[in-house]
Amino acid sequence: MTPRTVTLTLPTDREVRVTRRFDAPRALVFRALTTPDILKRWLLGPDGWALEVCTIDLRVGGAFRHVWRKPSGREMGMGGVYRAIEPPRRLVYTELFDDDWTGGETVVTTTLDEDRGGTTLTSTILFASKAARDAARETGFADGMEQAYDVLAALLAEEAR
Repeated sequence: MTPRTVTLTLPTDREVRVTRRFDAPRALVFRALTTPDILKRWLLGPDGWALEVCTIDLRVGGAFRHVWRKPSGREMGMGGVYRAIEPPRRLVYTELFDDDWTGGETVVTTTLDEDRGGTTLTSTILFASKAARDAARETGFADGMEQAYDVLAALLAEEAR
């Protein structure tokens, strides 16, 4: 069995916290989180989903839009608005999926802490309710995040060379 690369915790009854360390400088990780062409290379879903649409207006009050597509043509979309941007250490934004499987809008706070030549990414997702958090956890979204972060780790290793 492959060891997990993502740590998932439940800091409150409405939150999920996901942590992952990358062997790359913080500025490079921040760029990978906020640049559409780079996001399209790693923010993939399970089972053949590809990020086909990725628009970002990277400013407080600016919106973003992501649409994933399977080879069958099925789509999954979501968008949100940036609430805080502190390059290269912090992003706060809302998320709402078109097919609302997360029980309403979430607020995501992502921090990037650099130490010993690497960066620890911590994303705390605040759900509308405990029931929404628990339902989202049941979807296995953390496994999908881990798969995407594994692709990102490989991409960052390439970029850091």
